[in-house]
Amino acid sequence: MSASQSPAILLEAILPRATARQNLLLVVAGSFFVALCAQISLPLPFSPVPVTGQTFAVLLVGASFGARRAAAVLLLYLAEGAAGLPVFAPGGAPGLARFVGPTAGYLLSFPLAAFVLGKLLETGRHRSFLRWLAALLAAEAIILAGGVTWLKLLTAWPWQHALLLGLVPFLPGELVKVMLVGLCLPASWWALARRGASSGRIPS
Repeated sequence: MSASQSPAILLEAILPRATARQNLLLVVAGSFFVALCAQISLPLPFSPVPVTGQTFAVLLVGASFGARRAAAVLLLYLAEGAAGLPVFAPGGAPGLARFVGPTAGYLLSFPLAAFVLGKLLETGRHRSFLRWLAALLAAEAIILAGGVTWLKLLTAWPWQHALLLGLVPFLPGELVKVMLVGLCLPASWWALARRGASSGRIPS
């Protein structure tokens, strides 16, 4: 396989010809992963929005699953939550009520952020840390913009107050998540290349 034809998405390199059944299982497994990360939740006494592991999962899924699969994962995740399954971060309203609460903007932005992240990486001709970092930051911007905008509309706070409680407290943690995913990606590609080398098939 030539460099121009080599997959830019990790899952495409592992399963280049995934069947419909495999794709379905991957989407379901991805939604469970997001739900598991959502259980990592730290309420903030000064903000209606907790710190959670959801965004880490969204970024990792978007970067490794590709645009369409990642969007399907997050849409399924939201559908599971809307149906009342305990997949959202603990402490909030159950089921559909979560989508009119203070965290709804973040949640509803997840599928778009995952899709954009996957698409940005799919269109890349080479794998580089700077490309990954730029794509991850773009996805983070979508999530945070959606969350802050909804928070402002829901509460009728001034923009400054919405940013102060819906953005500023989360910036350090979100940057850590971006860096973690940004490091996971080259490590995963390196492990895949090592595996290919040991089996006589070196990914290009």
